[in-house]
Amino acid sequence: MKTCCAATSHSMRKSISVLILGAYAFMSGCKGSETTWSAESRSPDGKIIATARSVENSGFGIGGGGTTVFLNWTTGSTPPTEIFDIADVPNTPGDRIVEMKWLTPKHLELTYKGNTQDIGFQAIKWADVEITLRNVSSNSIQNTPQPSEK
Repeated sequence: MKTCCAATSHSMRKSISVLILGAYAFMSGCKGSETTWSAESRSPDGKIIATARSVENSGFGIGGGGTTVFLNWTTGSTPPTEIFDIADVPNTPGDRIVEMKWLTPKHLELTYKGNTQDIGFQAIKWADVEITLRNVSSNSIQNTPQPSEK
């Protein structure tokens, strides 16, 4: 009877060791997200700021990443609002997925190079700012409201 209990105890210790080792391996693979590129652009009147960042996800079973653009007022404490998201990140340092250019204080043009199927979200207007999206790889403008001339 003593031999049976010793074998069970040994099996249990072995199982616990394997579980601990597996948990350690899983947790060491979860590194989270890393910002690989960021930029900002202020509107000509200085009231609004556009910020963009590319994030590379890493960890067990997680890959890829994306580039997101936000708009926010330069004063106040409101959180930034997402206006564009694409599931693409720069391949090499110095590359940009998105360029931000203010055409007027009320018109922001975003240019990107990539597949339109990778776009997760795009806004065409934020507050009173019109947002134009142009894919420079195909030289087309998508969902572009024409800015009103006032």
